Amino acid sequence: MTTLPALLIASRALAPVAPFLEAAYRVFRLWEGPPVEATDDITAVVMVGEDALDMVVLEHLPNLKHVACFTSGYDGLDLDWCRARGLVVTHAPAVNHEDVADHALALMLAARRRVVDGDRIVRSGSWAIEQRLITPSMRGQRVGIVGLGAIGEAVALRVAVMGCEVRWWGPRDKAQAAWPKAGSLVELAAQSDILVVACRADTTNRGLISAEVIEAVGPNGLLVNVARGSLVDEDALIAALKAGRLGGAALDVFETEPTSAERWADVPNVLLTPHTAGATMAAVQGMLALLVRNLQAVAAGEPPVSPVP
Repeated sequence: MTTLPALLIASRALAPVAPFLEAAYRVFRLWEGPPVEATDDITAVVMVGEDALDMVVLEHLPNLKHVACFTSGYDGLDLDWCRARGLVVTHAPAVNHEDVADHALALMLAARRRVVDGDRIVRSGSWAIEQRLITPSMRGQRVGIVGLGAIGEAVALRVAVMGCEVRWWGPRDKAQAAWPKAGSLVELAAQSDILVVACRADTTNRGLISAEVIEAVGPNGLLVNVARGSLVDEDALIAALKAGRLGGAALDVFETEPTSAERWADVPNVLLTPHTAGATMAAVQGMLALLVRNLQAVAAGEPPVSPVP
């Protein structure tokens, strides 16, 4: 009888993925307890890239070859540690960026056009024909994009079609960019009616959207984050919203996830979604397919399909 190869799923958020892997692998779930009986057998760890992976767990897996991030991001991993131990690290790039951009656009529209407020007015029975929600038009809005990668570019294309003026900023130049680059992040924020955070997170840019950047967006501006919660100084954001120094925020990601309801209970002008920007059926199926291909390739001693660069 052939024994199936063993892998460890480290992120509880991937519990729904486990049944799809069990036909080809012995699947262990870290949240159910350390896989003591299988430490010598596990050759792959599967995780959500933004989760902080306890390296002590990896140190107890002597035959580990592969750390597979189900998502595009991998900011929860210590790449230097993994590479020093000869581990292959893979991820799922260019799978859900269009869906994330769609969600960013949905957040912009919902916040700017006060869609949720309108829904509440109708449901509460307080709709008075002489009173209307008068909101800004999206056409002509100045949209600043932090990070012109796959997500940022997809957002830019969408809002440009709507008649918005697009600028961007990032740490590296992009000679082929179709939109002008601001001289600095603070300059971009000051020039934007809507600032969209779409850059990759890593150890160097935690709190990139600082109090100074938030203040530069200003009392009429909107901050949208579909990247990582770690990129925004959340305490400064909440303080600015409460004081009216920031016009509004629309967030899909948070400093701590799940974020607590109490943290946002008395925060005005904020629209929140539970980290669902990239969670479409097509995207999840695409990430799962890429995960399986990477697992198969590394197990066979072949080059991975999508290694972390």
